[in-house]
Amino acid sequence: MLALVTGATSGIGKSTAMIFAKNGYDIIITGRRKERLEEFKTELEKKYSVKVTSLCFDIRNNTEVEKAIFSLGDTAKKINILVNNAGLAAGLAPFQDGSLDHWERMIDTNVKGLIYISKVISKLMIANKSGHIINIGSIAGKEIYTNGNVYCATKHAVDALSRAMRMDLVQHNVKVTAVNPGMVETEFSVVRFDGDKEKAKKVYEGMQPLNPEDVAEAVYWAASRPAHVNINDIIIMPTVQASAANVVRKSGG
Repeated sequence: MLALVTGATSGIGKSTAMIFAKNGYDIIITGRRKERLEEFKTELEKKYSVKVTSLCFDIRNNTEVEKAIFSLGDTAKKINILVNNAGLAAGLAPFQDGSLDHWERMIDTNVKGLIYISKVISKLMIANKSGHIINIGSIAGKEIYTNGNVYCATKHAVDALSRAMRMDLVQHNVKVTAVNPGMVETEFSVVRFDGDKEKAKKVYEGMQPLNPEDVAEAVYWAASRPAHVNINDIIIMPTVQASAANVVRKSGG
C-alpha cells in the first residue's frame, strides 16, 4: 500500500505520514523544505523499514505539481491514498484591513494547491478503479469566526470540494473523506502571525488543544475502514472548544 501526504514536514502532515508508515504503508512525503523532508524520510525508513519517497515542490504551482508526480513514473500509479494536508492560515484581521498577500497565499495553497494535486492523482486512481482521497479541512470550513474571513472561505471551499469530488468519483470506486479539526497546536498559529512565536503561544494558553497525533489517528481510522465503507466527514474538536467562534473554556476563566 502507498500513501501520499502533502505538507508532511510538520504538524498534522508529519504525524499522518508517521501513522501510515507505522502501519506498513510505503510513503510519499511532499513539502517545500527539502532538508526537513530528507531528515523525515530517513527517520521513517529507519524506524519502520518502509520505502519513503520525498518530493520537494511548491503545491501552489501546477507545473511543479505535475512534474513532481510524473517524476515518480509507474510508482505514481500505485498511490492508494492521497492525504491533502498542505494548508495554512495567514493573518487575523477584519476583512477591510486584511492583507492581499495573506489572502493570496491562503487561496493558492488551501484551494488551488489541493485542486492541482487532486486532479493528477484522481486520474491515476480512476485508472486503477480504486483509491481514497482524504482532505484536511477545518471547523472553519463549517462555521465562521471573527477575523477569519478569507481563511474560513478557503476552508469552506475545501468542504465543498470534498462533497463535489465524492459525487464525481463515486462511479470510479474512489472514496473521498474530509477531516475537519478544531484548534490543534502545531506551527499553524506561528505561520498565521508571521513567525511571532510569543503571539502564537498565547492562542493555546490555559487550554488543552488537539495535538497532531489526534488528527492523524482520525485520518488513519477513516482510511482503514473496509472497502465497502466510506467515512464522508469527520469533525474533531478539543473537549474545551465548543465552536469555531472562540467558544473555548480556559483554566481560571
